[in-house]
This record gives sequence, structure tokens and C-alpha cells, in this order.
Amino acid sequence: MSLSSSSAASLPRMRMFDKIPSAEEFISEIEPLNVPAVFSGCIKNWKAFSQWNPSNGGLDYLQEKAGSSTVEAMLSQQAPVFYGDIRSHERVSLPFSTFIGYCKDNLCDRCDGEDSFLESKKHTLTESHTGQFEFPEQIYLAQVPILNIECTEKVQLECLREDVEMPPFLESKTISSINLWMNSAQSRSSTHYDPHHNLLCIVSGCKQVVLWPPSACPFLYPRPIYGEASNHRYHQVDSETLTIAVNFWWRSDMMSGLSDHMDSYYLRRILRRLIDKEMNQLLHLPSLVDDKIDGNQSDQPNTRVPGGVQLRQMSVLHETDQLAVSALQKLVSLVHERVNPNQPVNSTPANNLAVEGKDESNEIMKPDLFNLKDDPVALLLWTLQPLALRCVLLAMAHNFPRTLEALILLVLSPVGAEVLTRKFEEMDQLIGEEDRSQFFQIFYGVFDNQIAAMDALLNGKESFARQICVTKVRDYGEVSFTAVLSSRLKRKGMKKWSGFIFDSGWKKK
Repeated sequence: MSLSSSSAASLPRMRMFDKIPSAEEFISEIEPLNVPAVFSGCIKNWKAFSQWNPSNGGLDYLQEKAGSSTVEAMLSQQAPVFYGDIRSHERVSLPFSTFIGYCKDNLCDRCDGEDSFLESKKHTLTESHTGQFEFPEQIYLAQVPILNIECTEKVQLECLREDVEMPPFLESKTISSINLWMNSAQSRSSTHYDPHHNLLCIVSGCKQVVLWPPSACPFLYPRPIYGEASNHRYHQVDSETLTIAVNFWWRSDMMSGLSDHMDSYYLRRILRRLIDKEMNQLLHLPSLVDDKIDGNQSDQPNTRVPGGVQLRQMSVLHETDQLAVSALQKLVSLVHERVNPNQPVNSTPANNLAVEGKDESNEIMKPDLFNLKDDPVALLLWTLQPLALRCVLLAMAHNFPRTLEALILLVLSPVGAEVLTRKFEEMDQLIGEEDRSQFFQIFYGVFDNQIAAMDALLNGKESFARQICVTKVRDYGEVSFTAVLSSRLKRKGMKKWSGFIFDSGWKKK
């Protein structure tokens, strides 16, 4: 068997073992890593290894031992590709001896050349007239049970069980099933993942297994999670002609330890982690641990600003603060263009935006943007260091209070709300408690309705996270978001969301 990996992300290297591990080594050092592993010589002592080889009379042995059994096989019109989903193949029953006959014909074709090939075609056509299959290469014995602890009546080849031994490193495992995989001609499986841990043992022939990591799922066109073939689209198997394999399936320790009553909890935790990771990637952030921002980044100023700084003195920017002055001018211009697109803008207090006109402001459509590069306001906020942004916001609060109000209530998009609140959280790591309190007192003091300002930030953040959730559910499960949530998220006040956002000063106490 050969194994190769194809990955959209870096993965631990596949492990090769010349020595068969003990059960203790397998449990403690191999299985928990969830990394593909190859064991050489694992089945050399099996009776199947010496007796089933088609080149050494193995087909005669199998026909004598199990030929009278009836087996269920895959019939694919797209052979040599065998798609596992139920719409792309048929399940047909045939005597195991008939399938062995197809294998013998193919073996003769390979040994005797063209004359034998023509004879085999005559045999094939004769078989088809007696109710069998016109094209034997369309038949594949896939997952024919030798052992099945969940449904013993489905076991079709129990007579072969004595030829297969339990690998010693699986002795402590509760095996769910042992299955036979056998093909008379070359075959290829569709891309899929197994619901259990899988040990694939090549008795005869050759298989090439291509592996993808779970993170590649969105790029593999996953089938809907609610469908009958939800596991199609993480590994693909190519089998050479007359390949025989046996596999063992067992539940992993992790899945065995998950109680059914915890499913909804783990689903929420995993989905929340996917959402956080995706948001960080969209905002070009490294993945954060435990939802904490590292305030000691190399491009940040000193770790903390000394306490007692009079923030009101910082409300007027000096001409020497060129970056902050330029950012302030651009931000005021962007807000003004959004709210009053037909009026010129000057960076003077006299040009302060008036948003008290409720009828006029209600007609302004708040941008529904989720991509940082599509939103000039969010992008500007993101390019500013936290302390520089603090200076800009303080200057706006002092000189352009209505423009600041318009920014938060009318202009800030979902991605903009996420960016701004993340900057607030970074500020918290750099300033003392007193300065933090003063800053947010000045910031929220601009608004006639401070609760409305808080709602605008929360609603924007939740809208951004909701869109990411929709994307992740679609990418990993091919599910419409309406199929996951019975109704749209409702606004239920600040207490409802206190567990979903950072405990930061920007949340009005």
C-alpha cells in the first residue's frame, strides 16, 4: 500500500513503522495524534496472506471456502470510478463464486494475452444471458462484512474470519466491523471520510491512498451534512487489478467518550471556534488562544501608558502628529461622504455633521459590508495602532461629536464594528484602568442615547459573526443557515450577549 497526502495546510508528517507497536504504544503514542501511519509486516502471519493471493491459487481457495456465500456488491456505470453515494451506484447481490469467476477471467487475460481475452468476453456474454452482469469490471466488492457487532445478520463472509487475525495493537479495542474489499479490475473510490478509525490491511495487490486534512473540507465540495452521503468528499483510494484488502473499524476514544447529551454543547463550541478562527483570518490576525489579545506585539508602543494622563488634553491633535491628523481628516471625510454625499467637507468644527435630524438620518442605509478590503472606513481603523486610534477618536469627540455619532450609528459596517471593538480591546491592554474609564466616558458622552451606541456596536459584531457562521456551516456541512437555526437571531438586550463578547471597557456598564 502507498500513502500520499495533499493538504491546504501544513500537517504532521505521516509515520512509518517497521516494528509492530504494542497495544500500549499504539494507545499512548500513535492513535491520539490522528496522523496517518503505515505498519510493515502487520499481517505476514495471517492465513489469508498466504492462502488468498490470486497468483498462488488464492482464487481457488476462496471459491472453495466461501463460494456458496451471497455477497452484496457495488455496481457502477462510471467504472473504474465507484462513487459511494447512493445515487451514483447500485447495490446488487451475487454469489461470491460468480465474482471469483470474474477475477479468474481477468487473471487469465493478464497471463495469456489477446486470445484469452476474447475467450473471456465470450464467457462474459454467456454469463449476461443467464442474468449476471455484462461488464464485470463494473462490479466491486466494497465493505463486505466478515464481522459486524452491530448487525450480525448482515455478515456475509463469516467463514473467512478464521483466516484473519486481530493485530496485537488493537487487542484492547472494541472492533465495530471487519470488512473485505476486493476488485477484479482497476478501481477508484470517491473522496470520503470514515466514521470510525480505520486500519486497512493489504492482503494482495496494491492500493494508493490520497489523504486530505479536515481543514481542506470546504475545497472538496462536501455533500450536505443532512444527506445520505454526508461523508462524501477526506481520502481517496486507487486499487490495482485483483487487489484484496481487509479493514478494521473501531470507534476512537474521543468519540467513545462523547456522551449523547453533550452533542449540542460540543457543536456550539466547535462552531464558535471555527467562527473565531475565520474572523481572525479575515482580519489578518494569527489565531488567538483563549480569546485573549497579546498586547506585547512588536509593532506596538510601550506596553502601557502611565496612569494619570489627562485624556482631555489629547483631544486636540498637534500638527506634529501627522499620521493621526491625516487619519482624522480622512475618517471625517469618509463619514461626511456617506452621510452627506452632495456636500463638500472641511476638517473644521464648523463642518460638524448634524445627525439630529431623525427623518433624514433614517433614510441613510448602513453599509452591509463583511470584507475588510471592501470597506474603506474599517480598513482605515484597522491600519491605525490602538493608541493612535484613541487620539483620533478623542479629537473627534472634542471637535466633531456629531460626526463621531454618525460614524457609529450610521456608517460603521459589520466588519467595521468588529475592527473597532478589537481595537478597543487592544487599548485595554495598553492603558491603565483610570485612563480606560476616562476614555470611554468621553467616547460615550458624545451620544444622546448611549444604549443606542452600544447596540450599534453589538449588532454590527453579531452580524459579522453571524455571516461567518453561515459561511462555515455552508463550507463544512453544505447546509443552509435556515436549516441550522429555526429563526433569526433576536435582539434581547446586552445581558444576552455578555458571554459572547470580550469583557472590555467598550461595553457600557
